[in-house]
Amino acid sequence: MGVMKKAKYIIKKMTAGLVKSCKKVRDINVLSRVIMWVAAAMILIAVCVLAFYKPAREAVFPTEHHDIVEIKSGDTLSKLLSAKGFSMRDIDEISKTLKKDVGFSTLRAGKDKVDFISPSENEPVSKIVIINGPWQRFEVDCGQPGTWQCQKVDIERDVRISYREGEIKEGSSFYLAGLEAGIPEGILIDVYDLLAFEMDFERDIRAGQKFYVLYEENFASDKKVENGHVLAVSFDALRGNVQMYRYVKPDGHAGYYDENGNGAIKSLKRTPINNAKITSSFSGKRKHPVLGFTRAHKGVDFRAPTGTPIPAAGAGRVVARSFNRGHGNYVKIRHNGTFETLYAHMSRFAKGVNVGTMVKQGQIIGYSGSTGLSTGPHLHYEVIKNGVHVNPMTVKLPAIENLDAKNKPLFMEYKAMLDSKIEILKSDSKQIVRLDDKDKK
Repeated sequence: MGVMKKAKYIIKKMTAGLVKSCKKVRDINVLSRVIMWVAAAMILIAVCVLAFYKPAREAVFPTEHHDIVEIKSGDTLSKLLSAKGFSMRDIDEISKTLKKDVGFSTLRAGKDKVDFISPSENEPVSKIVIINGPWQRFEVDCGQPGTWQCQKVDIERDVRISYREGEIKEGSSFYLAGLEAGIPEGILIDVYDLLAFEMDFERDIRAGQKFYVLYEENFASDKKVENGHVLAVSFDALRGNVQMYRYVKPDGHAGYYDENGNGAIKSLKRTPINNAKITSSFSGKRKHPVLGFTRAHKGVDFRAPTGTPIPAAGAGRVVARSFNRGHGNYVKIRHNGTFETLYAHMSRFAKGVNVGTMVKQGQIIGYSGSTGLSTGPHLHYEVIKNGVHVNPMTVKLPAIENLDAKNKPLFMEYKAMLDSKIEILKSDSKQIVRLDDKDKK
C-alpha cells in the first residue's frame, strides 16, 4: 500500500474512532484524552509521509556552450579555427564549404562575430555561426566527423514606421528642432540631403515653420536594430510647403516624389555642404575682400573649416581640376548639356578625382580650404546654366525623373496609404504601425 493510501486509511480509522469516542464522552478528562490521541496520530502520519515520500527529480538537460568572438583587426577564420584546435584538414574543408555554399570568404573587423558552439563546455566545437551583420548569419554544422555542412540564415526583419513632428523656435535651427522632436541624427542627415534640393538652410529657416518626418525602424526579436529609409517629409518652407514621398516602382527602382508624383530630387543641390552658413551671396556687385574693388560675385560662399569634405552637387563628368590665382584649387563638373558647377578654394583634391572622372551626386571631390584669393577657409560654389552664371539659391532646377502615366496612379494610391498611416501616428505616436498592415504584437 502506498504512503498516501496508508495515510488515508489511518485518517479514516481515526475519524471513526473519534466519532465513537465522542459518543462516550462523559467528562472533560475523556475529551482531553481523545484530543491528545488524535494529535499523536496526526504527527505519526506526517513522519511517515516525510520518511517514505520521495519527490520526482527534475530532468537535467545539457546546456550548449557558446564562445562568441568579436572580430578584430588581423583576425582570420583560419587563425580563429586553429586557436580552437581544429586540424588543418578541417580548417581547409570549412573554408571551402563557406565559399562554395554561401560565397563567404573574409571576416570584417569591427563588424562580424563568430560563435563557437559545443554540446558542453568541455566538448569539441560542433557548430560554427558567423554573425555577418544584424540580418544574416552563416551556420556551419559538423554532420559526421570530418564533414561540414553550411547554410545561410536570413533574420526576419520587422519593419515598423515612426512619425516625428516639430516646429522651428526663435533663434533655433532645423537641426536642433529636429533633435528636439526626437528624430535620430542619422535620419536627420538624410532629411537634410533631401530638403537641400529645395531649400537654403541658412536663409529659408524661420521661427514657426512646422515639419514632420516619417521613417522606418528595423526590429529583430522585438528589439530595435537600426533605422531604415525616410518614407515621407513635409516642411513649411518660405516658397511653400515642400513634401516628399519615397516610392519604389514595380521594377525595384526607388525615388522621392512630390505630392503630385513629380520627381522631388533635383539634378543639382542648392547647398553642397549641409548646414553650412552663407558668408557671401550671389551678386552682380560686391566689393572683393582681397582686391578691394567692386565686381560681380558669381557664386555663393559657404563657411567651412579647412578639410571639410565637399560633395558633388550632382552627377556628372569632371571637366577641370586645376589651380588659378583667383579660385585657388578648384573643380568644375559638367552635369548635362545645360548645367555646370564649380567648387573653389579647396585645400586639396579628393583621391581619384581627375579630369574625365565620372562622379556621382554626393561623391566627395575635394576638401575646403583658403587657396587663391581668399581671406579664410570656405567653399565658393557656382552654378552655370547654358554658359551663364546663375544664383544657386534661386535658379529653377530640373527634376531627375517624373513618374510616367503607368506609375503615377500606383504612386497616388501608395501616397494615400502613407498619409493614412501618418494620421494614425499623429493621434498616438507610440502605436506599432507597419506598411504591410500586419498586426504583430
